[in-house]
This record gives sequence, structure tokens and C-alpha cells, in this order.
Amino acid sequence: MEGFASLLIYAVLFYFLMRYGCGAHMVHGHHKHKVEDNQFTDPVCGKPVVTEQGYGVMYEGTLYRFCSKHCLDQFDEQPKIFVHYLKKENHHES
Repeated sequence: MEGFASLLIYAVLFYFLMRYGCGAHMVHGHHKHKVEDNQFTDPVCGKPVVTEQGYGVMYEGTLYRFCSKHCLDQFDEQPKIFVHYLKKENHHES
């Protein structure tokens, strides 16, 4: 019974560390192109886009949001250019 109690304590501790501590980024993800919790930056034109508005597309496991169909179409033609630009821009911020 003592071993079970220790296991339970470690399981609870592990849960809280993964949920709220150093492992939280693995669960929730950190998207550098997010402006705030409810906004993204359009990778084509740079305008802020609220999460529930505009257009969205998953590219290489990351969600990108767009202010218009025009920006989405431009991204679809050459996504690597815009993703590369975002990575370069975010690299200078850190």
C-alpha cells in the first residue's frame, strides 16, 4: 500500500508539471505567430486575425490564420516562403 501511495503522489506531481509547469508547452504548444491568446498574425500581410475569424490552414503541424481568401491563396501557392519569413522574424525577436 505504501508503494501505491508513492506512485499516486508522483503521478499527481507529474500531471501538474506537465499541465502547468515546464511541460505545458508540449501539451498546449507555443505558436510564435500568435499575437495574443485569441489572435494570430496573418503570415502573408501581417495583419492580426482573431482565432474564430478569417481563414485557417494547417501546414506542417502548425495552424496559420489569414485575414482574407486572397492571403490564404497566396500562402497556398508558396507556403515555404511565408513560413521561412515568420521563422526569420521570430528569430530576431528572441
